[in-house]
Amino acid sequence: MEDQLRIYRQILYDLALHYLEPLQGNFSRLAYVAGLRGPVSGAYEEKTLSKTYGGEPVHQALANCHEELFERALELSLAQQQGELTRYFEERRESGLPVPEEGGELLESWIPLQAPDYLKELFRSNLRALFELLHERKSKARSGT
Repeated sequence: MEDQLRIYRQILYDLALHYLEPLQGNFSRLAYVAGLRGPVSGAYEEKTLSKTYGGEPVHQALANCHEELFERALELSLAQQQGELTRYFEERRESGLPVPEEGGELLESWIPLQAPDYLKELFRSNLRALFELLHERKSKARSGT
């Protein structure tokens, strides 16, 4: 048991140091970890970590990390979420990557499978409101008002 706890902590340390710390903002980190979940299997995998620590311990650590990042994103105020989402979209544009669309599968994948239904709905509701705000701001910028 003690050995399992040590491995779990080491996985989280390596994940944070090598993969999450270089990313800017909660949404970037949430998107990264969510992207490690297989769309069909639902299993989380990061090849380097899995090779070092084994698939199941990495899956468990990443699943817990995904849920923690998801909850942290929801703890932000809507204004903070708007700033983070805007920054995430700008980073994607600058990198030549597609920007997720409202209601798209990519944003839906950010929701951990094991999250309670009320948190899933809160997240979706927040995203709808944020997209509305972003569209409104974009429209105002185009019209010059």
